[in-house]
Amino acid sequence: MIRYSLTCDHAHAFDGWFSGSADFDSQRERGLVSCPVCNSQAIDKTLMAPSVSTGRKKEAMHTLAMDAGKKEVLAKIRETVASIRASAEDVGDKFPEEARKIHYGEAQERGIIGQASIEDVKALVEEGIEVAPLPLLPDDVN
Repeated sequence: MIRYSLTCDHAHAFDGWFSGSADFDSQRERGLVSCPVCNSQAIDKTLMAPSVSTGRKKEAMHTLAMDAGKKEVLAKIRETVASIRASAEDVGDKFPEEARKIHYGEAQERGIIGQASIEDVKALVEEGIEVAPLPLLPDDVN
């Protein structure tokens, strides 16, 4: 794998991993390479210093790639949770009761969030009411 330093037509810099130059060219032509900041598909390689791989350097690069992957996943989770929170009504500790009212047609159908005990969640699931926990993210507990 080769890491290329890339830039979009809006001057956003980022890296991409490809099996070779032809792979980069092919993916770019098919519209598969885009800027992670602005989604522009006008992408070019930038000047890079040659990289000589040593055992330590390979390990460090692998660690960096893993950290970048984790950060990307965490950012997607953060974005998804924010979207859910923005489009749902926070009913607080009334979540189990409100979820039942919506399920049984006693309240307007809408997205809700709130708090529920493990016992309440188990009871809701047993009644056929779909619920899902929102993850606690590192920033949520600080």
